[in-house]
Amino acid sequence: MSEKPILQGDVAWGSTGLVPAVVQDAADGRVLMVAYVDAEALAATLATGEVHFHSRSRDHLWRKGETSGNVLRLEDISIDCDGDALLIRADPAGPTCHRGTRSCFDPANAPGEVAPARTATRQGFQWLETLWSTIDARATADPATSYTARLLAGGVDAPGRKVTEEATEVLMAAKDDAAAPPDRREATRDALTGEVADLLYHTLVLLRERGLPPAEVISRLRDRHAP
Repeated sequence: MSEKPILQGDVAWGSTGLVPAVVQDAADGRVLMVAYVDAEALAATLATGEVHFHSRSRDHLWRKGETSGNVLRLEDISIDCDGDALLIRADPAGPTCHRGTRSCFDPANAPGEVAPARTATRQGFQWLETLWSTIDARATADPATSYTARLLAGGVDAPGRKVTEEATEVLMAAKDDAAAPPDRREATRDALTGEVADLLYHTLVLLRERGLPPAEVISRLRDRHAP
């Protein structure tokens, strides 16, 4: 985040109560979009860690990605020398533009991929947004043709049992990996990877069955992480 936290009093809101905000991809500085922020949107952005704007056409608070899932996760926010514009650096969960392009300044047929990770330590968690969107869409699919739909149709017990099974299999795979000699480690690591993937998937299905958005889980983790 910026060296000095942005405060409501730092911003020259003016007669409209709005200031423009330029959004950059924190990975490479690419300008993704420009929108307007009011005091409510700034407060929501700072409180949640996800970028919010004020929709002028609808005249209300707008969380970027609230329908598409392509949220902007706040990395840093700063204010210009006059106090009447904001620069937001964010980690996009997917294409920023409603046309499916990475940036609102890209041609309509430009690819929508996000920038490469800044360091090797970034894990690509943003792809889970895609998995969640797929699970959410399968809720209305035919259970005869969709495994996800069958789990959801089975009530809480169906995905709940799978979460329990997969958690046990993760433990067993982890113990196998810990005990494996070096020449077997590739195979045991691959098995552990697969079991964790199954656990994550079935956990998301369970959340969908309960109508609990993963954003609430992320918010709880963020609260626990806060100093």
